[in-house]
Amino acid sequence: MSSQPSDAELVRRFKDGDREAYAEIVRRYQDRVFTLCLRWMGDREVAEEVAQDVFLALYRSLVRFRGDAQLSTWVYRVVINHCKNRRLYRRRRHMDRHEALDGEPRDADEAPGRQLADEGPGTDAPLHAREAGELLQRALAQLDEEQRHIVVLRDVQDLSYEEISDILELPRGTVKSRLHRARSQLAAVLSRRISREDVV
Repeated sequence: MSSQPSDAELVRRFKDGDREAYAEIVRRYQDRVFTLCLRWMGDREVAEEVAQDVFLALYRSLVRFRGDAQLSTWVYRVVINHCKNRRLYRRRRHMDRHEALDGEPRDADEAPGRQLADEGPGTDAPLHAREAGELLQRALAQLDEEQRHIVVLRDVQDLSYEEISDILELPRGTVKSRLHRARSQLAAVLSRRISREDVV
């Protein structure tokens, strides 16, 4: 059984005109790109749109990729830039107002209200998992962009300090110190959001 081609080999093949090589790059990175977009944007539909924009941008610019960094590092940089730009655009359009607790949409033209769980029979484990995910997403939204970057890259994407250092173009020591502060801030936000009833 032949081994999988490396990222560098796929890039070389793409530059030589092999469009199937790009399809393999998409398959290899699509889950990671979407997860990062979702954690960044906090909205599945918007995350899907941003992920599509990312892969379109990658297709257009891959021919200029020189290989100075790993392909994964370059992909993550593109994702972060697109997410930053989309958040700035949404902020300017007043699309990032917080959702009301009654489930009303943040913006009538932008997103549906939150879907509440059915009280029907069956295990409530998926409900708890979804609620935990929503709680984490809301807490991440309270961090500033720099803190959110580092927490998502390290604790959601499970990247190494070296990879994060390359992506954010920061010294490794700076990444570690900022991650420590970001985790402390996230813990503080979560502690304010979790009531006694949530843990008893």
